[in-house]
Amino acid sequence: MNQWHRHIQTISREVDNCIREKKDEKITLVTLADKLGYSPAYVSRKFRQVSGMTLRAYLQGRRLAFALKELRDSGRGILEIALDYGFSSHEAFTRAFKASYGVTPSEYREHPAPVVLRTVISPLDCYLLENGGWGNGEADEVKTYFVTIPAHKFLHIRNYESIGYWDFWQKQALIPGQDCETVCGLLDSIGNKLDDLGGAGSDSGSGQIMAFLNTPAGRICSWGIPLAECYGVRLPCDYCGEVPKGMVLTDVPEGEYLVFEHGPFDYETQNGAVEAKIEKAMAEFDYPASGYELDLTEGRLFYFFHDTERYWKYIRPVKKSR
Repeated sequence: MNQWHRHIQTISREVDNCIREKKDEKITLVTLADKLGYSPAYVSRKFRQVSGMTLRAYLQGRRLAFALKELRDSGRGILEIALDYGFSSHEAFTRAFKASYGVTPSEYREHPAPVVLRTVISPLDCYLLENGGWGNGEADEVKTYFVTIPAHKFLHIRNYESIGYWDFWQKQALIPGQDCETVCGLLDSIGNKLDDLGGAGSDSGSGQIMAFLNTPAGRICSWGIPLAECYGVRLPCDYCGEVPKGMVLTDVPEGEYLVFEHGPFDYETQNGAVEAKIEKAMAEFDYPASGYELDLTEGRLFYFFHDTERYWKYIRPVKKSR
């Protein structure tokens, strides 16, 4: 099955590249099947088997996701946007948009409330496959440095019982409306995220991060601190948009943090090695010599960024030692 996970990941990237570059004529079952060297019928069957949806439904969902962001972030005309993203007319676009999001494009533009977008299929997400990453190739050194992060807001869901990314989403899947696909789709629809690459990243989850919240109600983590696991987006202090049901919007004051960072790496061959190296660096860091200590004040957040094209980093809250 790994081979077809790779093929479907290739298809999902090709789909997004073609949509982004306005080359819709290349996004057909025939052209995608030719690219992989299989018959269209076989590719169609395997795509549905791996993704749980038809390729046609996936294409429409991704086109609508791109179009919605144009409506949200630009002043371009609705018909112009519709034609850019493969819809034959204003009416066809409006029908598809309302069927997916419950509002027309013009209604959404007037009131851009969060909606569930069709996010990129990532069947090779090792954390959702429960193996935590494979491959133990050589990893580079981990950089450590202190930063001051300005005040902001954090919109997120949280789980007080989970341990690890895979376990987090397994538990969230038991809560109506808080499964991975729904939450990621909602967060993807929210504009002005502080960590968003604006579509330049490798997937539609740009700007979405894991975090750990200091809380007495949380499960004890590996370093002996009670933490709740969170997943969300950082937003400007002046964010006043709608908070989706089940999510929490937290004010995060300016604070000092210690960063453990590894640069870009190959997901399949180095993920395990990079994780081990960062864990070792965090465990061995000499806090007394630095003049700082971990800040375990209730409500402070640890951030975790995993973006293979840029970095893997943990950002831990600290305070001056007494």
